[in-house]
Amino acid sequence: MFHRASLRFCVLLSTFGLVAGTFALRAQDDSHHGRKYKAPPPSATISVTVVRAYNGKPISDAHVIFHPIEGDKDKGALELKTNEDGKATIDVIPIGDTVTLQVIANGFQTYGQIYKIDKLNMAMEVRMNRPAAQYSTYKDSGSGSGTGSGSGDGSGKPSGSAPNSAPPDPSAKPSDPPPNSSQPQPSPK
Repeated sequence: MFHRASLRFCVLLSTFGLVAGTFALRAQDDSHHGRKYKAPPPSATISVTVVRAYNGKPISDAHVIFHPIEGDKDKGALELKTNEDGKATIDVIPIGDTVTLQVIANGFQTYGQIYKIDKLNMAMEVRMNRPAAQYSTYKDSGSGSGTGSGSGDGSGKPSGSAPNSAPPDPSAKPSDPPPNSSQPQPSPK
């Protein structure tokens, strides 16, 4: 009889020890096991509205592309499309980042601008222009039946002088720079 009572006491004592040990293990600090949680930085809500420059009507299905920049490197791209109201909204870019906003719409010039994300809520309006005439150093003969990408008399040679350039100096050597080299020249597009 004494043997049975001591056996029950031992089972009860060991069960109590297991339960107490489990609670003691749970109460220990788990910060030394694994990585600590680091909260993500607060992100901004950016709303972009894309409209036509000449009448202010929205452009739907325009590609709105965010290129986050870190130093001199592009960290990737986040692309959205505008809805029927010409709006696109993104809320994953951290405050303090620098992004290049690029907007591409069918039939309009591509838009690009660098922005510093410094507010919790930002609203941007992009006014898209129609494509403009391309700058060329060749004169247009107006025939409209050119065979290549350039225009002119068909000989492949320029049919006129470039704007804002002085006539060549006959005394200048071929290795000398042009006389008006200090003025900025328009770059061809």
